[in-house]
Order: sequence, then structure tokens, then C-alpha cells
Amino acid sequence: MIRHLPALALLVSCLDLASVADAQQPVSPRRIGVLLVNSSPESKEAQAFRQGLKDAGYAEGRDVVIEWRSASGDYDRIPELAASLVKRRVDVIVVDSTPGAQAITHATSTIPIVMAIVSDPVGSGLAASLAHPAGNVTGLSSMGTELSGKRLQLLKEAIPRLTRVAVLRNPDTPHHAKVIEELKAVAPSLSIELSVVDARTPAEFETAFSAISRTHPQALYVIQDASFFAHRTMPLRLMSKARLPAIYAPREFADEGGLLSYGTNLADLYRPATWTRSSRVLSPATCR
Repeated sequence: MIRHLPALALLVSCLDLASVADAQQPVSPRRIGVLLVNSSPESKEAQAFRQGLKDAGYAEGRDVVIEWRSASGDYDRIPELAASLVKRRVDVIVVDSTPGAQAITHATSTIPIVMAIVSDPVGSGLAASLAHPAGNVTGLSSMGTELSGKRLQLLKEAIPRLTRVAVLRNPDTPHHAKVIEELKAVAPSLSIELSVVDARTPAEFETAFSAISRTHPQALYVIQDASFFAHRTMPLRLMSKARLPAIYAPREFADEGGLLSYGTNLADLYRPATWTRSSRVLSPATCR
């Protein structure tokens, strides 16, 4: 059974336990490390996280100090940023993506880790199971893999004559292989032929879209990825130039000109009141 507990509650419980452990010491603000791969400290997701802390009764600067680290979609920077938070000896670390969570787990086995946005925690090796994640990791799953087939169905509903779809993936992102499996399982029932094209970095977008155009697709399926999200202006521009309709997971793509999006609200994953309605929640890991 999955225990539906808000991730912020898990974070607060870790902070409270840290406070109890230091009860004999002078009171000082608890330190929260936040590793952002998809966004920046100024993003609406980060602001939602701050608001969640306020709603829980924590004042930034008085009760908590937040150590922000942002990779801006650059995977190469993630291990260094993860190591810097561990070196700062923060009380708990919040992370917004699978690559970020994996980097943090490699850097520490003792600091509690709260995942805000992870598509497939079990498949990515971050949790033993949804009910019993084990270790020092807990948090939420955005169900990025489970919703992949539904996105393809919605694309078919929007374009009934659709028979050819190109799929843009990042082969370095762990859950993308599972998403491809899900799509291949659903595609035949929708009479859709898939072609998969890879792009690891923004520098590869132009080449990827050249490869996509050679397959003559009628639409594009963009798998959710930190790099794609952080640099979404470029693929949106290339798709507009090619007049190619596409479906995405994050709403931001549709807000900025894409055809469709279907997925969890990323900002809501940081808010305690709505998290259990929009995603799966792992049971608490041990907070040391």
C-alpha cells in the first residue's frame, strides 16, 4: 500500500527530527539543500516550494536557510552541485529530477533526500518499492512512465488520421528506455508507427530535427527530460518552423506554443495541499 503523505510533510519531519537531535544546542536555522536540474531558484516551482515552507510555519532566514544549486539543464554539472551540497552538511536535500536524485544518492547515504519530481523512482534504482523505498530517499513520483501511453492516445484523438509519430528522447535519461517500451506496446492498437530520434544536449537539437524530418512524421512525441525542459525554446522553435504538432508532459511547452501537454503540474508537486492529488507518494525514508 502506498502511503499518501505530502512530500513537504516528509521534509518537515526530517527538519523536526534534526531539531530534536540538537535540542541541547543553541537554536539555529535548519539548512535545506535544493538541487534544481530543470529550473532556477526564481522559477514558479521554487516559489511554490518557498510558499509550502511558509504554509508549514517555517520562515526563511529565521527557521530555515536554503542552499540553492541549479544546473539549468546541464547534466555535466549535476555531480559537482550534488557534492557541494553534501560538503555544506545540510540537514536535508530536496531534488527535482531523476539525474539529480541519482547524483545525490551517490554523494551521500546519510543525509535525507526528498524527491519532488522523479518519473520512475523504482525503475531508476532510487527506491526498492513505492511502499518501502528504503535507504535515505523518499518523496514523490510524477508517473512520467505510466502516463506515456495516455499521451499517445491523446495525440491520436487530436489528429485522428495520425499514423506516423517521431519520438524525441534523451538516451542518457534512465526512464526514457521504459517510456519507449510503453509507447511501442500502445502504438499498434492506435495504428501508429513510431520512429525514435535521440538528442542528449541542446547542441544536438538541430541534428535531431534533421533526422526527424527524414522520417516524415505527422506529429512528434517529446519525452519529459530536464535538458529538453530547460532549453525548450529551441525545440519549440524548430517544431514551429517544421509545422510539426507535438505532445509533451510539462504544461510550459503548450503555454509557449506547443500543441498539447498532459502530465503533472510541476509547481503543484512542491505544494503540500495538492501533491497527493497529482502524483504518487513514497512512504518516508529514515530521517537520521
